[in-house]
Amino acid sequence: MPCDFVAEVSSNHHRDLERSLAFVAAAAAMGCTAVKFQLFRIDELFAPEILAARPELRRRRAWELPPEQLPLLARAAHERGLQFSCTPFYLEAVTQLAPHVDFYKIASYELLWDELLAATARTGRPVVLSTGMATLDEVDHAVAVLRRNGCRDLRLLHCVSGYPTPLEQCNLAVIDTLRERYGCGVGWSDHSVRPEVVQRAVLRWGASMVEFHLDLDGQGAEYATGHCWLPEQMAPVIQGLRAGTAADGSGDKRPVAAELADRDWRADPGDGLRPLRALRRGTGS
Repeated sequence: MPCDFVAEVSSNHHRDLERSLAFVAAAAAMGCTAVKFQLFRIDELFAPEILAARPELRRRRAWELPPEQLPLLARAAHERGLQFSCTPFYLEAVTQLAPHVDFYKIASYELLWDELLAATARTGRPVVLSTGMATLDEVDHAVAVLRRNGCRDLRLLHCVSGYPTPLEQCNLAVIDTLRERYGCGVGWSDHSVRPEVVQRAVLRWGASMVEFHLDLDGQGAEYATGHCWLPEQMAPVIQGLRAGTAADGSGDKRPVAAELADRDWRADPGDGLRPLRALRRGTGS
């Protein structure tokens, strides 16, 4: 099954357009299918009393993506053959993103917010929903809200909202659980930064999408947390998984070109000796 790879820029862009465009270029060069940003306003993300008590949260205003960059980033992505996506974190963001995104992404932290889910579904665009921290009952409810409001193209991402995620807590088997329960495409939102986890998600559990946090140079606002990949780390993982698909073939069991020359050198069914008697006769023996 082909797998889409989505580079999540998150808050590593420094609000700098040229840096954001460099993320788009890097995602394309790595072989990604899509590049994704986040659109939030800190004053609409956290309750006022929490912002008053937590100055480090107020400083995250410097992480906000300027909305005026959206058309430029979307165009750059499309010019490079990438889909463009963005996560809305406030209701107006759904409308702001509508002219630009190929699909919406809903973050795990917003999974409980019915109004945002409904607004996103009503756009008619595909929706990708991360399920970190959620119980199945909570996912049931979110999926019902999306579908009831018109979402016809839904993909769920198994996600562990631990930054970084320990190997033994990845629980990749949930990918199967979600696929069987909801009958839609399912993928993996990675916070492990471990190639073997991504490979296992795709090859063993059939993830149809892998989302990963990307930084360019270790200087992004979120890099120090330990859940962001660098291009040189993820590019060989994507390229290796993509290259491996050439080995899949058609499933039709018959000799292929590389083995035709050896077919007559098999053991003859009459005497068990190699090569086949027909070939031996050609030698004059």
